[in-house]
Amino acid sequence: MRKIGVLALQGAFREHIVMVRQLGAEALPIRWPEQLKGLDGLIIPGGESTTIGKLMTEYKLGEEVQKLASEGLPLFGTCAGMVLLANRVIGLDLQPLAVIDIEVRRNAFGRQVDSFETELLITVLGQNPFPGVFIRAPWIERSGDGVESIAQLQDGTIVAAKGENILVSAFHPELTDDTRLHEYFLNIVEARCKSKEG
Repeated sequence: MRKIGVLALQGAFREHIVMVRQLGAEALPIRWPEQLKGLDGLIIPGGESTTIGKLMTEYKLGEEVQKLASEGLPLFGTCAGMVLLANRVIGLDLQPLAVIDIEVRRNAFGRQVDSFETELLITVLGQNPFPGVFIRAPWIERSGDGVESIAQLQDGTIVAAKGENILVSAFHPELTDDTRLHEYFLNIVEARCKSKEG
């Protein structure tokens, strides 16, 4: 059974844990650096990016996550998680982890009252639309070489992307009943584990 950590400092971490367990993997709440040892993947949930970022710094998690990302540990960031994993963020007062080459605009769609749901075509998940739940969501302004856009709004705005071992989404897949994006992440985890096992 693969071990997936879910950063549990603030935000929608419980819903991620439930969904990962539903898919047959072990899901562990992560609050301290020593809990990162032995993980096969890590999810950074949505929530308040400034709060999560400050707590990661306070608990000395940030540097350890950067190190693990550089070693190839698969990471999945949703909403605030995407903001924190980005190279550059417009509208964030703290330094993001800079582990995927994207530029993100924080709260790009507006405030809580501007939250919305829309169907997304994510071809890596098949032809059935995916329910996109956007809550004070960011978007991706620019992505670098080696980063693949996997979901866009109808106007072309990029709302999900994949780097070599990193998956990010502006929306909250954990707040839906659709497990396909989490399954996609677990497939990335499985592929890396098998390549390490040789």
